[in-house]
Amino acid sequence: MRKTGVSAPEPHPAGGVSLGVRIAECTADIIELAALRRQADALRAVAAARSVPLPASGRLGPGADGLILEVRPERWLLVCAPAAPGAAAQSWQAACAGCAAVIELSAALTAYHVTGAAARETLIRGCRLDLDPRVFPAGSAAATLMAQVPVIIGALASGVLLLTPSSTARHFHEWLIHVAKPFGLAPLASVTVARLHGECLT
Repeated sequence: MRKTGVSAPEPHPAGGVSLGVRIAECTADIIELAALRRQADALRAVAAARSVPLPASGRLGPGADGLILEVRPERWLLVCAPAAPGAAAQSWQAACAGCAAVIELSAALTAYHVTGAAARETLIRGCRLDLDPRVFPAGSAAATLMAQVPVIIGALASGVLLLTPSSTARHFHEWLIHVAKPFGLAPLASVTVARLHGECLT
């Protein structure tokens, strides 16, 4: 008898062993430094003096106690430990006067950290990038779409940092849970910027 309406089987790790995926939310202050015209070198000097070396395009790196990513030309995202509202942006505005615009994005972006042996296998279910570690190794960063939602992705030593608009973060989080379950979803948790900074240094 011909069978109809049978959906594709859910993916499972080889050998029936659950690899595990952990999704953690990271509370952070996020600001963007956008170099003014012909002022990128001046901005790099200011940032270096504050122990925040600005990485090259498509890269993620450590700085002070946080992370820095560049996924747009001469625009850097700083992910740092939460402080008083607006304090980080105000500090950079004073230091970058004349060489950069400082944009507060802490409320506009939500950060997630996805880890586990099947983390990348989970994310490729909805990502247009090739996340094979040989193609997208630790220290890589890019802007893309994932599950039809804008996402900035950064590869760390043992996981992946995801920054996504807060307006669609709930939908995105639900999608992450859905695609991770077949691989063995670990209990949800939170992660600190300090831990992510440590991964950057590994």
